Order: sequence, then C-alpha cells, then structure tokens
Amino acid sequence: MPDLPHLLAFIAAGWLLNLTPGPDVLYVVTNSLRCGVRAGIVAGLGITAGCFVHIFAAAVGVGTLMATSAAAFTVLKYIGAAYLLYLGVRMLLSRAAPPADLDKAAADAGGERSLKAIFFGGFWTNVLNPKVALFFLAFVPQFIAPGADNKALYFVLLGVLFNLNAIPVNVGWALAAGWMAHRSAVQKGMHWLDRAAGVLFIGFGLKLAFTDAPAFRVGR
Repeated sequence: MPDLPHLLAFIAAGWLLNLTPGPDVLYVVTNSLRCGVRAGIVAGLGITAGCFVHIFAAAVGVGTLMATSAAAFTVLKYIGAAYLLYLGVRMLLSRAAPPADLDKAAADAGGERSLKAIFFGGFWTNVLNPKVALFFLAFVPQFIAPGADNKALYFVLLGVLFNLNAIPVNVGWALAAGWMAHRSAVQKGMHWLDRAAGVLFIGFGLKLAFTDAPAFRVGR
C-alpha cells in the first residue's frame, strides 16, 4: 500500500474526479431533482455497485482484456452508448409534471419497485461504460509500489477505497439537487431541465460511441 502522503493524495484525487460532472453525476442529479433526495442517493448507490464490478473485473484480468481487445471494447462501448442514448431520448420525450405534482413524484419514487429501477439504472449506466474500466486500469496502478508482492490485492483495496470515497460525493450531489428541486424557479423549469439532461445523456452516448479503442497495452 502507498505511504500516508500518497494515500491522502489518492483520496484527494478521487474526490476531485468524482466531483467532475459526467453521466454518473447527471444520473444522480436528475433523479434527485425529479424524485427527491432519497432517489438521488439510491441512484448513487447503484453507480457505486457498478464500480465494484469494474474493480473486481480489472483485478482478475477482464479489465485488461477490455483495454487490449478492440473487439471486446467495441461491443461494450456500443451497448453502453445505446443505453445512454435510451436514457436521453426517454428524458426528451417525458411529459412535463406540474410543480404541484413534484412532491407526489417524490413520494411515488419511494416505492420499492421505483427505487429498485433507479438503483439498477445507475448500476447499468456504470457497468456498460468501458471507459470506467479503463480509468481504473490507468489510475489505480499509479499508487501501487512496483515491487508489491500482490498487486491484484492492492488494486482491489485501493479500488474499494476510491469507490467508498465516492459515496459522500454522490450523496452531496443528491442533497444539492434535492434542495434545488424545492426552489420555485427550478420547479417551473423542471420540464426544460429534463430536456437539457436528455440532450446531455445523448451527448455522452454519442461521445462514447465514437470513442476509439485504446491503443496502449497494459503492463508494457
């Protein structure tokens, strides 16, 4: 494991990276705006669960396969892009809810089925994005000593630490969006916020679809 200064640098870098807006942050914020803080937190937990898949997959070599096989990267890339495009189009076509119905929407999202759908939406948003796997392969090994006896174990430990550190960031995004949702100006513009979020998801999907397979080889 890295020494304390490097460990603190790892934590700080992880927080900064998790604060950067992207599909995961957008998913948390939109669910919190539409359905309340609880839904936003559940969305974040779904994303966290998806990250665990990438962490353990990278540790056993699946992530390396994704980085070195253009075919494997392309298949997952197009599946992930299609899912992001689906989310974006669904938001663009969603019907506007009057401000008075926003509290009802939040209450409805408290149901087990709705929260389950939000959780798995976040899970698949993350799992189907091969760029997340490549991020872990590129970022985490920088903090593992070259002479470490069990690099896979250290990779998992640092990956889990990175993932757990992301939880308070996601909760913060959910709380901020939930607070904004109760402002009258935000409530009146919720329909347009959905449209804006839909456009952003479509943009993320198109960006992923046109991402080239990585040219590097892990371990060189």
